[in-house]
Parts: sequence; structure tokens; C-alpha cells
Amino acid sequence: MGIIKSQFAQKRTRFYSMLILSTLFFIFGLVSWVNTILIPYFKLTCELTIVQSYLVTFAFFIAYLVMAIPSSFLLNKVGYKRGIMYGLWFMGLGALLFVPAAYWRTYEIFLAGLFMLGIGLAILQSAANPYVTIIGPHESAAKRLSIVGTGNKLAGIIANLVFVAVVIKESDKVLMQQIKDGVFSGAEHETALDTLIRGVMTPYLILGIFLFIFGIVVRYSMLPELDARDVNKSISGKVDTRTSIFQYPWLILGALAIFFHVGSQMISLATIIDYAGTMGLALEGNAKNFPSFTMFFTFLGYLSGIVLIPKYLNQKNALLICSLLGLLFSFLTIFTTGKVNILGLETDISIWFLVLMGYSNALIYTGIWPLAIRDLGRFTNLGSSFLVMGLCGSAILPLIFSYVVDLNSSHPLFDAYKVAYWVLVPCFLYLIFFATVGHKIEYWGKTKTVVSE
Repeated sequence: MGIIKSQFAQKRTRFYSMLILSTLFFIFGLVSWVNTILIPYFKLTCELTIVQSYLVTFAFFIAYLVMAIPSSFLLNKVGYKRGIMYGLWFMGLGALLFVPAAYWRTYEIFLAGLFMLGIGLAILQSAANPYVTIIGPHESAAKRLSIVGTGNKLAGIIANLVFVAVVIKESDKVLMQQIKDGVFSGAEHETALDTLIRGVMTPYLILGIFLFIFGIVVRYSMLPELDARDVNKSISGKVDTRTSIFQYPWLILGALAIFFHVGSQMISLATIIDYAGTMGLALEGNAKNFPSFTMFFTFLGYLSGIVLIPKYLNQKNALLICSLLGLLFSFLTIFTTGKVNILGLETDISIWFLVLMGYSNALIYTGIWPLAIRDLGRFTNLGSSFLVMGLCGSAILPLIFSYVVDLNSSHPLFDAYKVAYWVLVPCFLYLIFFATVGHKIEYWGKTKTVVSE
């Protein structure tokens, strides 16, 4: 009877832990994916160039590179639960910075707020991903990541719609069009921009307060305290003599895979509104819906992972299939053209292949993480931080994309966006390499080895 009660208690704890972690991943999505609409929004209200507008994602995601290693030491010092609380508080502070930034319409303060949000998320990612991986069997880690990932992508579906509903009111849509048409000049122009940008003040004030409160809730919740150093002392029963994190090839190659995956995913999401704009769709009109379309297909991809992994499909094959699909959709985005009318929207057909890329992107992250984090023993926390550093791909690759667009924007023979989407191709080629060869490399220079999947 005692054993049955103990098993019931473990299942109950695991259920509530997954519920809390799913909520955390929902917050990740809510804060992260709204950047896709902040880019064109800030471009208009702060009068930015294309490259300057993509500094929104750069300031946010470069924090992963800066904070990933320090977050590892922070989690070792204060524990996972307290670390999650601090991460949420950093995010809360970043959200509150949007209030003075909007009041003075100062783009640099917005970037500081985004950087602070990114620091908080770097801490949370360093804690939450190992939690999901460690909290159950290794072979079903991708399934658990798919479960919590549905919260992330569900937030992605609604984030832009909520942002537009809360921030861009009907009167603001008229104002945005008038600003674009050059109706205002001088002081009137500045007043119109001030009025428009201050719409973010109340939503981000509420978000900041919520994040502070939720941090306290997590700290005193029944989420178990984990110490990866204790959980992962042994490496599959083998004696491991490695003395440096750089002696784990599958981890280093996995961090690069994360870099190329999140970078390509952010390109497909953060650029789609501007790409729709080249087809005559405006931000205040139907263009804003395309990130939600993309996230809907990502959500479907996660549901597929929950159903298929690991019973019908192992996480390695899921990674390979999705990487191949991503490469296919990249080529279709680049090479296809022609007017279509889908959901009442008249666009070039290529944008819908960019939307479908959401499905292929769904299981790539969940496939990379467990393959890259396996068997690290005492290096698990630091290895997790290395993988989190890979998330800075969302900062760097969209910036490269924007530079290519700028470079080709005045060329009469090229579609600047189609040329820039070539950036996606090497990303998916590398992911195919990692899925087939990279994750199997046990020692540098030795690729032919057998590992558990």
C-alpha cells in the first residue's frame, strides 16, 4: 500500500510540475513571439531603418549569449526554483522598462527592456529545459518537450492577436495609416507617433506585475527542487574521464544546431509581416495574422510529437524529417511565385510555404535538446547553458537577413526577400547533418559509433 501511495504521489508531483512548466513555456512564447509584431510597430513609431528594426530581436536574444553561462552558476548557487523566480523577476523588470520607454518614445530604453526580458528568459530556459528532460525517462524527453512546447506555441498563436487587440485600437489603425500617408508634419507628426507608441504602456505594466507575482508562486509551489549534478553523476553506467565541456562533441554540435534552428525559425516568423507588406497587406490590416498562421502549424507539429514520440517515431527521426521538410519549404519559398487567394487573402503563394515552415520547425528543438544534453554527468548544468547560448541565433540570423534585404532592395531584377530567404538553406542543411551524423560523434574525429536514441 505504501508503494502504491508513493507512486501516486510521484505521478501527482510530475503532473503539477508539468503544469507549472507548461505555464512557463506559455510565458516564454507570449513574451518572445510578440517580437514579430514589435519589429514593424517600432519601425513605424520610432522611425527606424529595416536593420534598426531587427535590433528588436537582436537585443532580446543576444541576452542568451551573454547570460547563459552566468545562469548556470546562478542555478548551482540558488537552486532551480529560486532561479526560476529570479528569471521571472528579471523579465518583470524588463517589461516595466517599456513604460518610460514609451512615455519618452526612446528606442534605446526599449532595447534595454528587451535585453532585460532576454536575460530573464535565459535564466528560465537554463532551468526549465533540463527540468523537462530530467523529470522523466530519457526516451520520452522529446514528448515532454512537445507537451510543454504546445503552451509556447499556443502563446505564439494568440500573442500577436492579443497585442493588436490591446495595443492597436481601431483609432490607432486609422492613425497608423495617416502617418504612413504623410498626413502629419512637424509637431503634429511627433504627437501622432507619441500617441501611437504609448499604447504599449498599460499592457507591459500589467505583464511586469504579473511576472513578479508568478515568480513568487513558482518559488513556493510543489515543483520539486532538482540538482542536475546529483541526478546525472553517472553516464549510462560508464566511467567517463572527460575533464572539459568541449570534450563532448555532440553537445557542441547540438548548440550549433540550436543556433541554426532558432535563427531560421525567427526569420520565418519575424520577417513574414514585412514580406506580406510587399504584397500589399498592411500591419494594421491582415499582415498581422501571418505569424499566428505560422504558429498554428507549429502547434499542430507539437501535437504530432505528443502522439508519435516515442511510440511510433523516435526523436532522432523526428528531427531528421522536420529538417528535411524545412529545407523543402525554404526552396519552395524562394523559387515559387504566383497569385493565390487563401482565407480571403490575395498573396504570392510563396508566403504560404513560409507559413507551413511552422510545422517543420515544431519538433526540431525538441529533437535537438535530448540528443545534445545526454550523458553529460557533472557537466549537465553547464551543457544546458551552452545549448541556451545557441538561442542567440534568433538575434544574429535575422540581422543577417535584414542586411541582405537592404543590400538587394533597390535591385530592379531581384525580389529582395526571396534572395534573403537563401539564409535558411544552410541552416537546414546543418540540421540534417546533426540529425544523421553530428549527434553520434562521441569523440572528435570519431563519427562511427552507436549511441542510444
